[in-house]
Amino acid sequence: MSALRRYEILLPLRFNDGKPVPDALISQTLADLETRFGAVSWDTQSVRGLWHYAEKTFSDDLMRVIIDVKDLPGHREFFRGLKGRLKKRFHQLELNMTTHLIDVV
Repeated sequence: MSALRRYEILLPLRFNDGKPVPDALISQTLADLETRFGAVSWDTQSVRGLWHYAEKTFSDDLMRVIIDVKDLPGHREFFRGLKGRLKKRFHQLELNMTTHLIDVV
């Protein structure tokens, strides 16, 4: 059995200018992930944060998206590319995406 890897994406609920992200962008992103991997999960509780860029403070309102897949090089490459596409889709300067091995019992 292959090891499993969890990818977590903090997906913005607001653009950097503070305007709400249209539900359609979020729904399309979740549908794309479910179609590719057969499952996707997300938290309904928002994650909030602050960060600085070019002397400006940004306030984030985010949702955590979770995808568990086999630990394969092709999956890692997909998520590397996805990060760039999501930054463009959501008009973000940066997007937090992490990954770690998991052991499902």
